[in-house]
Amino acid sequence: MIAAWLKKIFGDHPIPQYEVNPRTTEILHHLSERNRVRDRDVCLVIDDLKQKAREYESEAKHLQDLLMESVNFSPANLSSTGSRYLNALVDSAVALETKDTSLASFIPAVNDLTSDLFRTKSKNEETKLELTKLEKNLTATLVLEKCLREDLKKAELHLSTERAKVDSRLQNMHFLKAKSEEFRSGIRATEEQLKARGMDASLSHQSLVALSEKLAELKQQTIPLKKKLESYLDLMPNPSLAQVKIEEAKRELDTIEAELTKKVNMMEL
Repeated sequence: MIAAWLKKIFGDHPIPQYEVNPRTTEILHHLSERNRVRDRDVCLVIDDLKQKAREYESEAKHLQDLLMESVNFSPANLSSTGSRYLNALVDSAVALETKDTSLASFIPAVNDLTSDLFRTKSKNEETKLELTKLEKNLTATLVLEKCLREDLKKAELHLSTERAKVDSRLQNMHFLKAKSEEFRSGIRATEEQLKARGMDASLSHQSLVALSEKLAELKQQTIPLKKKLESYLDLMPNPSLAQVKIEEAKRELDTIEAELTKKVNMMEL
């Protein structure tokens, strides 16, 4: 059945190769059934049109015979102007799809056509409004797209600049790390050389840093002692006791200053 349908469809042309399986067989069977139903409907429409054509021809012949019998009139006897008018009347009836050329048939057909025209105009106006709205939306969308593209370019430029800054900072950081490691290696080598020459360990870099911190701490400790000494200098009721306290404070201050001087001298070495 499918092979016969394909032969009918392609006629003298060769049937294209296709894979034969249940799926393709089902599809071709479905197509053949739809084609058969469509051919049947087309044949029915053709038969109906042929029947109407025969009816119209019979009606036209009847009207022509009736016209000839009543007024002895034939379309062949019309002038060229009359023939044009008659053809225009027939064409109008065909265009308006009226059953005849009477005024009772033309008026409703013209009214329907006018209503269709108004509906079409109204639909066109609605379409124009929709198109105008779409054009405005499209314009706004294009403007927004342009702004977004510009913002994107600015963002890419800013990102490129920031990336260059980051790369520069990374290079500087690598350079500083390398220099720091170089300095550490130099300090270690120098300390090893000084140690080999018998340098006191207390004069090493770390020791000097610790002494500097200790010196700062001692300086902070002397501040309240100086304030305490100044308070004793302001005391008047017992001069002898005050003198003793002053001497004690002076000795303590001298001791701290001597220690500070010693530490400073060691740092200078």
